[in-house]
Amino acid sequence: MPITLQQVRTNCTKARARMEQARNEHWAFGAFNLDDEPTLKAVARAAQKLNAPVLVEVSHGEVSDIGLENVRDLVDNIKHEFGVEIYINLDHSPSVEEAKKGIDAGYEFIHIDVSQANHDASDEEIIAATKEVVEYAKFTGALVESEPHYFGGSSNLHTEDIDYEEIKKTFSTPDGARAFVEATGIDTYAAAVGNLHGKYPVPKKLDLELLQQIRDALNCNISLHGGSGTPGHFFESAVKIGVTKININSDMRVAYRRTLEKVLTEHPDEYSVSKLVNGEVVEAVQEVVEEKLATFNSAGRAVV
Repeated sequence: MPITLQQVRTNCTKARARMEQARNEHWAFGAFNLDDEPTLKAVARAAQKLNAPVLVEVSHGEVSDIGLENVRDLVDNIKHEFGVEIYINLDHSPSVEEAKKGIDAGYEFIHIDVSQANHDASDEEIIAATKEVVEYAKFTGALVESEPHYFGGSSNLHTEDIDYEEIKKTFSTPDGARAFVEATGIDTYAAAVGNLHGKYPVPKKLDLELLQQIRDALNCNISLHGGSGTPGHFFESAVKIGVTKININSDMRVAYRRTLEKVLTEHPDEYSVSKLVNGEVVEAVQEVVEEKLATFNSAGRAVV
């Protein structure tokens, strides 16, 4: 059943208030990528078990596979089935047009990331595109997120070590973050402080001192992309500083694939793969989500 405009606006108003509450109370929403229906079920089961509010998010590739409207319907259905507090984030939307489609579909969170499609996009192009999405989002009240430059890595299992000297060249700065937020009017700033898309052979390290400086410089929400492979104590510190949204993808995908490979090997004569996926695979992904939610201090925070 299509969601009404009034329902969309009500959801967005609640999401906006809840993000402010998360900052005041020092907890964060986990934002978990939605690859398929079993992944969504794993997130919902974890949210239900821990009574935690969550976001599920889809990037351009997942939107192409599933469809914006289908994602909206899937999430609304599971929201009612499990009785959980759950919102949708359009992650790394590569253009103004695609971001607007997410707003029209009733998504509560919109991440506009022009530099994802064009790594060489100028500051002026990124600011102009972001401002246009911020203005358009006022129709529903959706929260808009962005960053002033390309954020590295990819949502996969990497074999190379992390070159922190290179990554530091793209770290956010307090002055740069403030200037970008003032120029665009975004609701959420995606900070770069050592977080990186993907899962690597070595644990990630967050510059918490820099994160605190960025928090002191901004009045808006702060998100951390590339949360996979990060030791939990960094997240615990980040939410105390005031981060209110943390993205997780690769940790879930690795658990999904490795568990699926295991059960396929153990059950060579089972050709109903969905039975295997909806058993141990969902459980493995759910375990990852529960672990993250515990470090985000969001357990017990849901308002349904």
